[in-house]
Amino acid sequence: MEMSVLHEDLGRSIAAESEFPDFSAAAVNSTWFNSYHAYADHLGFLRGLQQQYPSQSEIVTSGSSLQGNAITGIHLFGSAGKGVKPAIVIHGTVHAREWIGTMVVEYFAYNLLTNYASNSEIKAFVDKYDFYFFPVVNPDGFIYTQTTDRMWRKNRQTTSGSSCLGHDINRNWNFQWSATGGASTDPCADDFKGTSAGDTPEFKALSSWMAGIKKKQGLKLFIDYHAYSQLFMTPYGYSCSAVAPKNTELQSLAKGAVAAIKAQSGFDYKYGPICSTIYKATGSSVDYVNDVIGSEYTFTSELRDTGRYGFVLPAAQIVPSGQEAYAGFRYLLLNMR
Repeated sequence: MEMSVLHEDLGRSIAAESEFPDFSAAAVNSTWFNSYHAYADHLGFLRGLQQQYPSQSEIVTSGSSLQGNAITGIHLFGSAGKGVKPAIVIHGTVHAREWIGTMVVEYFAYNLLTNYASNSEIKAFVDKYDFYFFPVVNPDGFIYTQTTDRMWRKNRQTTSGSSCLGHDINRNWNFQWSATGGASTDPCADDFKGTSAGDTPEFKALSSWMAGIKKKQGLKLFIDYHAYSQLFMTPYGYSCSAVAPKNTELQSLAKGAVAAIKAQSGFDYKYGPICSTIYKATGSSVDYVNDVIGSEYTFTSELRDTGRYGFVLPAAQIVPSGQEAYAGFRYLLLNMR
C-alpha cells in the first residue's frame, strides 16, 4: 500500500492559516489576497471595496443566518445602472471549512471593479450583467471554524432529540430533498439534510432573495464555489440518470471552462454532472436554482486542490486559485448565449 503525507503537522498548518493580519477597510488593495482573514474583516473588505467604487457597486444582503448574521454580498453594475440587466449570482463558503471559496469569490469582485475603467473586456462584462457576489453564505458556520473547529462544515442549527448541531445547508434546498442516497438523515453526520426540506434559515433567505432577483432582472448564471477536488460541474446531483435541460450546452461550457483553467495555470479540472463526477447529492443549491428558480446557466465548482492540503490550502495558493477560477468564469462570460 502506498502512503503519502498530506500535512506534516495539520495543527501547525491551521495555526499558520489562522494568523490573520490587521486590516483597514480604508486601504483595500491586492495584498488582501496574501492571507486568510477573520470574518469581520471580510465584511470590512466588502465595505471598503464598495466605498472605493460607489458608482458601480453597493452592499447587499440576501437575508440572515440562524444566528442573525446578515448574508452579505456586493452588487456590481455598469453604465446602465443597477438592477436593469440579467443577473449573475455567485456563492461561496456554504460549507464553512472551505475558506478558499471565500477568497476566490472576493477575487472575482475585486478583479471586475478594479479593472472596469482600464480593461475593455471587463467593462463589457459589467455593462452587460449585474453581478452579485456572496463570499460567505454560511456565516455562522464560518465564524465557528475561526473560533472553535476549523473542520466544521454545517450551519449551527439544533435538531430536536439530538445533541449534535448543524444542518448541511447544501443538502437542504427544497428540490429532490427526499431522494435517497444523496445526504444523511443522521444529525451527527456532516451531510445531515435537516429534519424537513428547506428548514434552514439560510435556505429560506437565499432562495427567497434569488427568486426575487429572477423575477425582477432574470437570472443568467449561478455558480456555487466549493473546495476541494478541482471539478467544474453541472446539474444534477440528485440523480445520475436525470439529464438537465440544455445539458449539451452546459457540458460544452464546462469543458471550455476547464480548458481555460488548464491554459491559465496548468492545473487539471474534471467536468460533468455532479452525480457522476463527484457523488450523488440531494437538496443542493445547484439543482434547486436550475429547476425551481430557473437560472439560464447553473454550475458548481470544487476549487484546489486534489487532497494534498485539502481544506487547509496554503495562503500562497489564494491568488493562483483566484486566477484560474476567473479564467473559467471568464470563459463562461464570453461564451454563454
